[in-house]
Amino acid sequence: MFLRKLKKRSGSTSVQIISKTHGKYKVVKPIGSGRSDQEIQKLLYLGKQEIDRMSPQSKIFISELDTVVEQAMESLANASIRTIGPELVFGKLYDHIGFGKVSEELFRHLVIARLAFPLSKLKTVEYLYRYQGIDLNIDRVYRFLDKLNDQLKEEVEQIAFAPTKKVLKGHLTVVFYDMTTLYFEASDEDHLRKTGFSKDGKHQHPQIYLGLLVSLGGNAIGYDIFQGDTYEGHTLIPFLEKITLRFELGKPVVVADAGLLSNDNLKALQAAGYQYILGARIKNETEQIKQRILQQACQEGKVIRLSRKDDTKLIVAYSQKRARKDEHNRQRGQIQIVENG
Repeated sequence: MFLRKLKKRSGSTSVQIISKTHGKYKVVKPIGSGRSDQEIQKLLYLGKQEIDRMSPQSKIFISELDTVVEQAMESLANASIRTIGPELVFGKLYDHIGFGKVSEELFRHLVIARLAFPLSKLKTVEYLYRYQGIDLNIDRVYRFLDKLNDQLKEEVEQIAFAPTKKVLKGHLTVVFYDMTTLYFEASDEDHLRKTGFSKDGKHQHPQIYLGLLVSLGGNAIGYDIFQGDTYEGHTLIPFLEKITLRFELGKPVVVADAGLLSNDNLKALQAAGYQYILGARIKNETEQIKQRILQQACQEGKVIRLSRKDDTKLIVAYSQKRARKDEHNRQRGQIQIVENG
């Protein structure tokens, strides 16, 4: 059994438990529908739990201690877990990382609540009041978030960066940069929320861009926010310069996806002294490059290195697993086009 996400015409996404027998798929149990990423992730988590419960196979590699802990957790009421658990577990992590240096107590409450139960701000206020006895007004939360962004952001980022620096022993030789789009269910724009190109096809909704820089292994370094009508490729150099200066990163190797592969970015990276690895799309290459790639035998694990006219090198590798995945996605896209047509 496995989980399947199904996009509906209404815009919501349903999560189902699916089984496959003799090449045929069957819906075993619907889990529910959601619209936001948080709702969908919660449904996927519930679906995994349900699959474990329905599985006839017993769990393996479970120690005696695991069994004792599991029995102890099952004996606790939900309210008890919600009241005691988050502060005991996440509170210790919060202090260990160093966030206790932030003088705002509300920051601690919001962080722990967000880790334990990632819900809306209004639901977070209800959770804190019901299970932690903390009485907050939703307007106070919004005012604090403004203060967090305007006054506390750099302090929080420095604290969060310290464990990353410690894990890597101060040597950040490679960084990964990516962007995601956050859209709003509203029609009004402001100085930050702007309508622009939407990867999700939600061009009528104002949006913002969130740029994130992480180290080797996915350890967080820093982030920044950009207006929703900003061209994605124009964010790389300003963001890199700001973050590397703030955290004294020097000139690490920059890894980014194909959306940032533009001549302007390549020239800017070279001029600033950065080494880089950027994703590339073969369809955007010249006919000569395409022919040279196609003339090479497609073998698993084989790597082809080609020189381009701009003195950069193109590294091409073949993966059967990725080829099957791409073929599957193309077929799904064609089916959805037919269904929506």
